[in-house]
Amino acid sequence: MKVTVRDSEILKTIEPSVLEAHLKISGWHQTARIYENNGAIWRRSSGSTDAEEFEILLPLKTSLGDYAARICDALKTLEIVEKRSQLDILSDLLTHAANIEIQGMVIEIQSSDSTGTVTLMGVIVGKLRKINVSLKQSEYTLAIKAYKERLPVICTGDLIKEGNSFVLQNLRNFALDIG
Repeated sequence: MKVTVRDSEILKTIEPSVLEAHLKISGWHQTARIYENNGAIWRRSSGSTDAEEFEILLPLKTSLGDYAARICDALKTLEIVEKRSQLDILSDLLTHAANIEIQGMVIEIQSSDSTGTVTLMGVIVGKLRKINVSLKQSEYTLAIKAYKERLPVICTGDLIKEGNSFVLQNLRNFALDIG
């Protein structure tokens, strides 16, 4: 099944610098700046004998009215060139997402005096990822129960990518998902 990412709120979280870095390491070359430096044109040939050329218009400002549409177009092109799903590519580009719900399993627990940090294994844009979450004592007690009894948890917060790890900040509604 082929999935097309159209959620403008998710698409708007893709930072131009992150997509630009992805294009650079994937063999794309910037060929022009356009619209008073509001966008950049990136090109890459297919590498096959027919030398088909691909083009991406990368918006350089997230405030542009068609930002999400241009990122959507870029994902469609990358899907063809990289022969990977848009969800897979998006999960590599995602650096933050506000007010996201995470369902997962507690796979690691660490503690301090009044709070604790746990690592969840949860799905982020179609990919299983480790997510670090700092909890208050009451939530931490619940997380220990989930860890010991292998129960799923559900929570909401702001997802931030730090290096190769994800952190869920501004945590809300941490609970067992036994529903």
